[in-house]
Amino acid sequence: MTSIYDFKADSLTGDPISLKDFEGKVLLVVNTASACGFTPQYEGLEKLQQDYAARGFAVLGFPCNQFGAQEPGNAAEIASFCKLTYDVSFPMFAKIDVNGALAHPLYNFLKSEKSGLLGSAIKWNFTKFLVDRSGRVVDRFSPTTKPESLRDKIEALL
Repeated sequence: MTSIYDFKADSLTGDPISLKDFEGKVLLVVNTASACGFTPQYEGLEKLQQDYAARGFAVLGFPCNQFGAQEPGNAAEIASFCKLTYDVSFPMFAKIDVNGALAHPLYNFLKSEKSGLLGSAIKWNFTKFLVDRSGRVVDRFSPTTKPESLRDKIEALL
């Protein structure tokens, strides 16, 4: 059976990272963008990271330029923006596609595990997937769902 731990993704610096490195943690996997109306959610995502990391939680950010070309930067520009604007400390990965023929296999898996209200495709930036400590995708949240509203669900899994 496939789990989230079976996937690898490159970091913003180009280093391959096995998601097995996050085994045993509660994860919030988010497709991000630096020039989106939802970009201020980085602040809430970072707050979740700060508040729950010590208890075995991590946000994983996956920049994506498929929605309104709102993530046009290269890896260095994305890293700089995240650090300077929101002081992001959670892992950020290399820019990926989340839909279509070139979609990252991780996102194909996430979408197959939890479909959205209007089907499995990701509709916009800042779609969120909550993963339990065993690597099971337990919930999916729309871009309009604010990170701070997920606290009860995260705490229940911690």
